Amino acid sequence: MKKENFIVGRIKSIKYAFAGFFLLIRTEHAIISQLIIAGVFTGMGFYFGISREEWIWQILAIGLVLGTESLNTAIEKICDFIHPEYHQNIGTIKDVASGAVTFAALTALAVGALIYIPYFL
Repeated sequence: MKKENFIVGRIKSIKYAFAGFFLLIRTEHAIISQLIIAGVFTGMGFYFGISREEWIWQILAIGLVLGTESLNTAIEKICDFIHPEYHQNIGTIKDVASGAVTFAALTALAVGALIYIPYFL
């Protein structure tokens, strides 16, 4: 079997990454909801004229939540594929993955509070 060259392999990887990206934003309700929230905070950032540093923190917080939720979705789909019927251990795995999203969301909430509370006061 012929090994594909490095550049062709990277181009294919990027193609698959964008396919997954668009699949998530078209089909996953949690991602869609979080994108709407991200849009609201982006609008607030423009409205309040937040600083460059605040934009950096906000973008990182949004990326953290969306990335973690994407991994959670992948874990849930793998679990459902491997063991479609209910199993306590699978439930625990899914709960832990969901807990990771909660950590990310609480971190993003703290970042949002640090950025926006001064603007509201």
